[in-house]
Amino acid sequence: MEITYPNQFARIGVSDEAVLARIDDCFRTIFFDPEERFYHEVDEDSACMVDTGNVDARTEGMSYGMMMCVQMDRQDLFDRLWTFSMRYMHLDSGPHAGYFAWSCDLTGRHNAEGPAPDGEEYFAMALLLAEARWGSGTGIFDYGARARDILRHCVHQAELVPGGRAMWDPGNHLIRFVPEADFSDPSYHLPHFYEVFAQRADPADRAFWAEAARASRAYIALSAHPVTGMSPEYAEYDGTPRLMFRKPFAYYSDAYRVALNIALDTLWFGRREETAAVTTRLQDFFHGIPADDYRAYQLDGTPTAEPAMHPVAITAVLGAASVASDSPHAAQCLRNFWNTPLRRGKRRYYDNCLYFFSLLTLGGVYRIY
Repeated sequence: MEITYPNQFARIGVSDEAVLARIDDCFRTIFFDPEERFYHEVDEDSACMVDTGNVDARTEGMSYGMMMCVQMDRQDLFDRLWTFSMRYMHLDSGPHAGYFAWSCDLTGRHNAEGPAPDGEEYFAMALLLAEARWGSGTGIFDYGARARDILRHCVHQAELVPGGRAMWDPGNHLIRFVPEADFSDPSYHLPHFYEVFAQRADPADRAFWAEAARASRAYIALSAHPVTGMSPEYAEYDGTPRLMFRKPFAYYSDAYRVALNIALDTLWFGRREETAAVTTRLQDFFHGIPADDYRAYQLDGTPTAEPAMHPVAITAVLGAASVASDSPHAAQCLRNFWNTPLRRGKRRYYDNCLYFFSLLTLGGVYRIY
């Protein structure tokens, strides 16, 4: 099936030219604006994406930055980010050898010695798309070989490294929150990536990835609330919310990514009723709530006294959800997003990552190469 990448904003009368101009402007802001960028050059040949709220570099942001660059055809910036990732974050010894330290300071010193699986899956996908778009080089720039090595570790760490543990549970094919955990994070589930892995990973693992795609779609639907469509930040394998890090609420920052993931899966591999229903319910719930009143929520929609830390991200993913949603409010969610600028200031990193990915998805620029 040939994939088409329409401009979803045309539904509210925004031209292709206006969308492409917005995408270009946002990319320049994130990478080059003297005040608002969070792309940070470190060495002559390396750079990192700065989590401006925590002032560190994370595999989440590094791999996000690489995905932005491959979509925008900026191999020069991609290679700088990948060089930093391999030079400072790649782990060469211990039970996590072959993975990446999830957080380091802006000089490359580790803040943690363990990985976060959302980084590895984005690294692998960005590298596979880079291989297809630009071809592979040598050493760390043999993009395809590096991607397949990451995926090999994700599935076979226990066989490859003494004391190691895979990032995917071999029994249920669900991604773990961290390798040591026997629970998950619904926003880590990227079935659209796994479909590509099922075509391009090591041949022996392709059936595993195809099953992971099926299992993740089922898990996304299972873990989302049946009325509000809200997903928990963390959840047991049976979909039950797991409250962690002293947060007495379930719908918070990580969880916002689920709607965006459903949108991109729908765009790339077709609509599925069970996941589309999640986005429909979510748009219905948030209709009429102003962005400056977004809160942390219980999954049933009960608001808490805690304001949402990333309200721009919520607006962005609600816009992206229109790709899959049947809500009568889908067009309004598109308008709300189009009329919202990038976030400025300290917390701009996470909001603007989700903003840019939502913009790419809706603008028809987030593509498989």
